[in-house]
Amino acid sequence: MKYRSTRSNETVTAEEALVKGLADDGGLYVPESLPAPFLQADELKDMTYEELAAFVLSHFLTDIPAEELKKLTHRAYTGTFETEEIVPVKTLSQSFSMAEMFHGRTCAFKDLALSLFPYLLVYVKKQEKDGKEILILTATSGDTGKAALEGFRDVPGVHIMVFYPSHGVSPLQQGQMQKQLGDNVKVLGIEGNFDDAQGTLKQVFGSSLRREEAETGVLFSSANSINIGRLLPQVVYYVWIWLQLLKNGSIGPDETFNVGAPTGNFGNILAAYYAKQMGLPIHKLICASNENRVLYDFFRTGTYDRKRDFILTTSPSMDILISSNLERKIFT
Repeated sequence: MKYRSTRSNETVTAEEALVKGLADDGGLYVPESLPAPFLQADELKDMTYEELAAFVLSHFLTDIPAEELKKLTHRAYTGTFETEEIVPVKTLSQSFSMAEMFHGRTCAFKDLALSLFPYLLVYVKKQEKDGKEILILTATSGDTGKAALEGFRDVPGVHIMVFYPSHGVSPLQQGQMQKQLGDNVKVLGIEGNFDDAQGTLKQVFGSSLRREEAETGVLFSSANSINIGRLLPQVVYYVWIWLQLLKNGSIGPDETFNVGAPTGNFGNILAAYYAKQMGLPIHKLICASNENRVLYDFFRTGTYDRKRDFILTTSPSMDILISSNLERKIFT
């Protein structure tokens, strides 16, 4: 499968998209075309989470042999989560179930993708055999930072720097990041908000500085959901949720279900949209917001207005006015 930029005809392989993160023109990589529907419950129902991840991702990361993907998902999801199920799905009422995505090392749903992404990245770099080291530059509004730091901690040949708004994350998240162990990690607080941090990093990725550093043996990449290595593993848990709903009788084989997800950068809900396009019987996607409500207003009015007051809330991971992944949705 090839990937193309949302802003030009630039086309790369899956491995190139994983390493580069952002396209040269500043666009985000998307599959040239999503896989044709391939999800059959009878074939998938007895798979473990790691087996399902390898199966689903094999349709997106076609550069990586299926057997290698199985090894990578096994390493990523073995001993890193508190529950064998990885994502338990609990039925709270006849019409409402909840997926528990907090059983990873940092108690954030980002653990589900960031437990696997480092393995994917290191595998791809080994195949290239160019000897270059990778510098991961990541902006966070809270949970991505700690999950990325933990995922890339002491990974050979990879260094990670996380930038967070000094006054825009919770005290717990700030403490988690500042106390992060690892010889290859660095954390910096900035004056500004998440949009400022992410916008600056996007400029770095598209600058001459990035090209100059690449020539000296360092490659820039990102652990934010602008990188497909972060986004695609999120598709997996929606397939998993569907299978669990079938297994516990919450839905029948011919029934659809609605998905509600809080979102700021639009990555989580975009993964559900991709799953729906691949044949998952999702009826409605419910995009939950907070007081910043830029996505709510966009879907209600059709106008994206980021020129508004930025509100610090009690859900700082959603305090975002520039939802990068919306560009992928509009592109499709």
